[in-house]
Amino acid sequence: MLLRRVCLIVLVLAANVRPLAAQPAPVENTMAQRMQACSVCHGKEGRATNAGYYPRIAGKPAGYLYNQLQNFKAARRRNEAMNHLVQHLSDDYLRDIARYFAELDLPYPPAQPDTLSPAQRIAAERLVFEGVPDRKIPSCVSCHGKRMAGMQPAMPGLLTLPSDYLIGQLGAWRTGQRKAAAPDCMAEIAKRLNTEEIGAVARWLSAQTLPTGTKLETASTQPLPLPCGSGER
Repeated sequence: MLLRRVCLIVLVLAANVRPLAAQPAPVENTMAQRMQACSVCHGKEGRATNAGYYPRIAGKPAGYLYNQLQNFKAARRRNEAMNHLVQHLSDDYLRDIARYFAELDLPYPPAQPDTLSPAQRIAAERLVFEGVPDRKIPSCVSCHGKRMAGMQPAMPGLLTLPSDYLIGQLGAWRTGQRKAAAPDCMAEIAKRLNTEEIGAVARWLSAQTLPTGTKLETASTQPLPLPCGSGER
């Protein structure tokens, strides 16, 4: 009889005991954890592919990334999400973000067919490697490095960037929707290109790739081909 009463009491108590709420797992307070929000647009670890629209930010020069964050903050570049995200961030934290992504050493996506005609390919490669001196258009490699992987301290690599993104940015410079610190060299160059050249060079750049381990080039001792407020050496 006593045993039955004890068992009954235990059952009643057990029925009225609420389990403790599960405790959330602690969140790491690291830059890698904080920057996961960027992967929504820029891909895992900032290595967006050449098949979408958003640009790769992994491995870009820290100076370039910091300049772009400042441009978004000052609304020289227009993107509603980016303008909102950086609006209240300090300059020191923007530098931390730029350094974090600059230090990521990640593989580049494989090359894709460029779908260019032979004439378009010739025109694109001329712009990349030679420029058009009689129209005061410098070659891409004179600023972005011989391998187009980027150059310290603030010139970004252009290979593997989505062609739609490149076309959009060059178009924005031509129309004044995208701006950089004066003198705005890319705005000047974009205005000297015609729409056919922009389309050809964007598709050519998007279709290239770089071997794993490719590093940024060190700053050249040669002056830039035209004054550039965002990339002075």
